[in-house]
Amino acid sequence: MTLSSTLTSAQAPALQARFESLTVDDLDAVIAVEQSVYGHPWTVGNFKDALASGYAAQRLLAGNTLIGYFVAMKVIDEVHLLNITVSLQHRSQGWAKLMLEALALWARGQGCTWLWLEVRESNHRAIHVYRSHGFKQVGLRKDYYPVGRGLREAALVMSHKL
Repeated sequence: MTLSSTLTSAQAPALQARFESLTVDDLDAVIAVEQSVYGHPWTVGNFKDALASGYAAQRLLAGNTLIGYFVAMKVIDEVHLLNITVSLQHRSQGWAKLMLEALALWARGQGCTWLWLEVRESNHRAIHVYRSHGFKQVGLRKDYYPVGRGLREAALVMSHKL
């Protein structure tokens, strides 16, 4: 999956961005963003495993600045979004929506009919973005995400028909 055309977020029209395939060479920058955003971030090993498995992995760049990235797994006629992240300084500018649109476009091109994801039930910002993009809650996974000190949090299971 490669999307190389220049894109502009509706909320940040002065910032030009492009998609590029995420590679192992990009992981230092990705891990820095991942650790700044999440209390329980993906590890370098998680990303390396995803890349080795051939999952769709794209980074969104403005010049040399990493705006965000996503990793998704295609299974038959469905795509499961495993990780989507926007750096802290680029939040609330429409970039997550743009990445979801790019993922949906790629999934349709692969003949897929559904997008799936899990999201922490406390991640109201992400849930709002997903709902505004057409995702609907279809389930709940209890004790799915670690919170810390042995505690766990439920995940909303959401899907979107393409």
